[in-house]
Amino acid sequence: MHLKKNNLILNMTHKMKNAEKTLKKKLFFKDEIGRNFTAEETEKIWADTRLRLQKMYDEHSDLPKGIRLHTDGFIFPAAAIYLAMKEFDSHKAFSVMQKVMKEKALESGRKFASFVRLPFGKRLFLKMWDTISHKMFSDSAGFKNVFYPKQKGVFRMDITQCPYNTYLTALGCQELTRLFCENDVYSYGDLPGLDFIRTQTIGSGGRLCDFKLAMKTK
Repeated sequence: MHLKKNNLILNMTHKMKNAEKTLKKKLFFKDEIGRNFTAEETEKIWADTRLRLQKMYDEHSDLPKGIRLHTDGFIFPAAAIYLAMKEFDSHKAFSVMQKVMKEKALESGRKFASFVRLPFGKRLFLKMWDTISHKMFSDSAGFKNVFYPKQKGVFRMDITQCPYNTYLTALGCQELTRLFCENDVYSYGDLPGLDFIRTQTIGSGGRLCDFKLAMKTK
């Protein structure tokens, strides 16, 4: 009996490490939470986040690998952090998520901009997007997607079903979908020599998310 109890404790500890490991990479959220809530509230929010995230992981442990690429690293952590903050202040919770997600997306955008400035960087970037998108945004990753025929200097796709909207809606925080959609604008909207064109998003009530990157014409 004593051995079984020890094994149970070890198994519970092992499970908790999954959420803890993820949140160690998300401390930039905790920093911003600390600027908007008291120290005591921040610690309570972060403890609640850990429990919520672990519960999400445990309840969705059978998801396919392609979908978990999105849920485990992005969707579930964002939902857990946001929902934990909402217990204290809904308005502050959304503002924190909006600010942090925008800052991280802009940081990615600066890195992408550095890449496309390299010789042949724009063409390589578009080629990489074509390759990566067919894996990251495929049916196996929980998306329904329309990939348009290849065109020189252009990458184009329409997302008609999105796991971000699916799981965030199920978790009761569909409003976060819009922030993930906005991340694209901050990441790709200011790349030198490339135009990012979008007319609607699922997160904002559209029937799809259109995504077009095209080399600028002189």
